Amino acid sequence: MTELEVKQRRAVVAEARSWLGTPYHHMGRVKGAGVDCAMLPAEVYAACGMIPRQEVSFYPMDWNMHRGGERYLAQVLEHAVEVEEAPQPGDLVLWRYGRCLAHGAIVLEWPRIIHAVVRLGVVLDDGLSPSLMRERRDGRPRERHVYSLWRARP
Repeated sequence: MTELEVKQRRAVVAEARSWLGTPYHHMGRVKGAGVDCAMLPAEVYAACGMIPRQEVSFYPMDWNMHRGGERYLAQVLEHAVEVEEAPQPGDLVLWRYGRCLAHGAIVLEWPRIIHAVVRLGVVLDDGLSPSLMRERRDGRPRERHVYSLWRARP
């Protein structure tokens, strides 16, 4: 990791932590007022200069339960690439909920993550916790993928 990458990753982690306690609000993107699990990473990475501020069209809360199109993943892949190695601070982790990769979290230091959760808001969590990892219908582990903004850069 270069010195610049380490500095950028630390900035992402610090910015993500500054959102702790922000209430959950579908499509919200205002620190302290409301944010969801898609807008939290978008706002954090934009605040750190990693990506431009994202213009996101309306999406229903349950879009992932009724559609097969990977809307969230498509936005992520515009700025990041999937990585096979262990998640690093500042990386993005996506979990499959319903038909799509539809829940995102920023890695602080794996498995420690920060994410926006319905009824809880922005919280610290364990990326390997049963609530994130179990598949509700058949008991198998929930599908999880890691994406890095740094590997996508030239």
